[in-house]
Amino acid sequence: MIGLIQRVTEARVEVDNRTVAQIDRGILALIGVEKQDTSATAERLAQRIIQYRIFSDADGKMNLSLQDTSGELLLVPQFTLPADTRKGNRPSFSSAAPPETGQRLFRELADFAREAHGQAQTGVFGANMQVSLTNDGPVTFWLQV
Repeated sequence: MIGLIQRVTEARVEVDNRTVAQIDRGILALIGVEKQDTSATAERLAQRIIQYRIFSDADGKMNLSLQDTSGELLLVPQFTLPADTRKGNRPSFSSAAPPETGQRLFRELADFAREAHGQAQTGVFGANMQVSLTNDGPVTFWLQV
């Protein structure tokens, strides 16, 4: 399972010109589900996203997590993250989980995140989404479990 996390000052997801999720200071996490992923993988990625130290402490060092700062979390399913781009000019999605599995594990990840952090907003699985954000820093990390 892949999480591309970005520290943001704000982010939102729109579907059909309607805002379906919106956060202020926190993390926007784009989530890709791979064939070999399980419920345990989803739980581990949720923990890593919430506990990953990407927020500055009083000394300006990245020592604080989303949990430490009570920041907000926006999880967005992104089918294209598991793409194999090593060859040619067209991505291969052979390593991506089937849609039913991807949707189930994305929901589980969101449930784990809500249980550990109190709340997590989500994009809409399988929808054509418009994602807007202000990346703070910019700070972006690729987490893979």
